[in-house]
Amino acid sequence: MAEAKFETAMKRLEEIVSKMEGGELTLDESLKLFEEGIKLSRILNKKLAEAERKVEVLVKDEAGKLKAEPFDEGETSE
Repeated sequence: MAEAKFETAMKRLEEIVSKMEGGELTLDESLKLFEEGIKLSRILNKKLAEAERKVEVLVKDEAGKLKAEPFDEGETSE
C-alpha cells in the first residue's frame, strides 16, 4: 500500500476512524486498525509534502515579467 493513491488512502483512513469511533471493536481489532491508520497517515503526509514542494507561484519581477517561484506558506498574494 506504500504507493496507494492519495484519495484511496484518505478514504481508507476515514473508514478506519469511523470504525474505531463506533466502539464495537475488540482490543486486537482496534490495535490492528490503529497500526494501519498510522501507516496511512505517514503515506498521506509524505504525499502532501511532495505536492507542496511541487507547487509554484507565478509572480512579477521588477521588470514586470512573470517568473515562477517556490510556494511560500508565510506569504499571501493579492
